[in-house]
Amino acid sequence: MYVAVKGGETAIANAHRLLADRRRGDRSLPSITIEQIVAQLGLAVDRVMAEASLYDRAIAALAIRQSRGDMIEAIFILRAYRTTLPRFGYSVPVETAAMLVERRVSATYKDLPGGQLLGPTFDYTHRLLDPALLQDGPVEEPLQRDGEQEPVMRVADILAGEDLVEGDGDLPAGHVPGDLTREPLEFPMPRDLRLQALARGDEGFLLSLGYSTQRGYGNNHPFVGEVRMGEVEVELELPELGFAVSLGRIQVTECQMITQFKGSAKSPPQFTRGYGLVFGQNERKAMSMSLVDRALRTAEFEEDVVSPAQDEEFVISHADNVQATGFVEHLKLPHYVDFQAELDLMRRMRREYEAKSTEEPGDDVLEAAQ
Repeated sequence: MYVAVKGGETAIANAHRLLADRRRGDRSLPSITIEQIVAQLGLAVDRVMAEASLYDRAIAALAIRQSRGDMIEAIFILRAYRTTLPRFGYSVPVETAAMLVERRVSATYKDLPGGQLLGPTFDYTHRLLDPALLQDGPVEEPLQRDGEQEPVMRVADILAGEDLVEGDGDLPAGHVPGDLTREPLEFPMPRDLRLQALARGDEGFLLSLGYSTQRGYGNNHPFVGEVRMGEVEVELELPELGFAVSLGRIQVTECQMITQFKGSAKSPPQFTRGYGLVFGQNERKAMSMSLVDRALRTAEFEEDVVSPAQDEEFVISHADNVQATGFVEHLKLPHYVDFQAELDLMRRMRREYEAKSTEEPGDDVLEAAQ
């Protein structure tokens, strides 16, 4: 940023003071606490953690408070904080099949081992304002299922038993997972890096692209094989011990979309998968991510790229809301010199246009004859 007017630093300092005043709001009201944001605005916290790729509810809540509820600004702040943290290792792959499930629904099979678990969801609410929430009234305790916990198998495993769905994304031997936070983007991208980019991508952008694939701009007719939300264990291998130790549990949302594939010269007709995995409870994002993931797998299935959601460079280059925000909002910064140059050019073009329009109609013919 640059300041082009005298006293600019003072103006910026005063703008910061005004921002702090607006953030605090009415002094007669109690200040919102980090604990309240974590406990009562949990879905906002989850989105910020997912798109900043940092799992820390308290720090995400702090970023939301600092940004006055601007989600993209909070994501920007949290990503900046993330760059200050040391990297001391990589966890082993998370085993989502062993998830402690709180919500799990499938649109493909009604009766499943473990059952359909509706969990905390807006799906069955009436979307009507609830005046009762204007007061801090009592809230009933949730019901708990009695009996032993049943294993919650994957829906795709049912189809795999009949060899009707592609494999579960095996990587080539010796493949080292990439890290887009440390490596520059190069196209084409392997699927693991692409999934990283989608997991950090803007929810609204991916939602729109996912919607487009169902409207004919991606040749997708998907079914939700499964959406599940719950806690998974994160483990780290310690060379000095020779085995992995648990670092704790995190909440994630996982989605597998199942899409028909008519087959190719190399592959038989089968169902294919789109995959989404994000921090926290964020199934709209996980579903959108899985739709776009499948749309981007055109090369694997010898499909033509005919729609925006199938264009890897278009999707990945524009999915990051921090980059997009920076590029759009930089237009607010001073461009005085650039505009003056444009202004001079426009004036010259107008003079030339007006001079040409005032010429006698026969002048061009006379000049040509001479």
